[in-house]
Amino acid sequence: MPHDYSRAERVAEIIRRDLSQLIRQRVKDPRIGMVTLLNVVVSRDLAYAKVYFDTLDESNVEVTETILNKAAGFLRHELGQQLKLRVTPSLTFIYDDTEVKANALSVLIDKALKSDQH
Repeated sequence: MPHDYSRAERVAEIIRRDLSQLIRQRVKDPRIGMVTLLNVVVSRDLAYAKVYFDTLDESNVEVTETILNKAAGFLRHELGQQLKLRVTPSLTFIYDDTEVKANALSVLIDKALKSDQH
């Protein structure tokens, strides 16, 4: 039986797509750099959205997160103009460090395997 996507999941995917474009085109702060939106989780009532992102410049993560959260009101307004929803979700940007942790774990596993071989 195919998975039926909930309205929140469909809206989350549209928000991720449109928000990526808005950040790339409308947020002009040079400190942001290259930001990739990995996932958006929207509450069932569509009032809140957690936006998980990654950036190429890992040394500047806190600054990027702060800038994005300060721009959240502007981005929400712009998103509302595009989406035509009754309620545009309030946006919270969160750095997703899953890839960094996975790489560190992979390095530890490789070291353990090499030490077992010797």
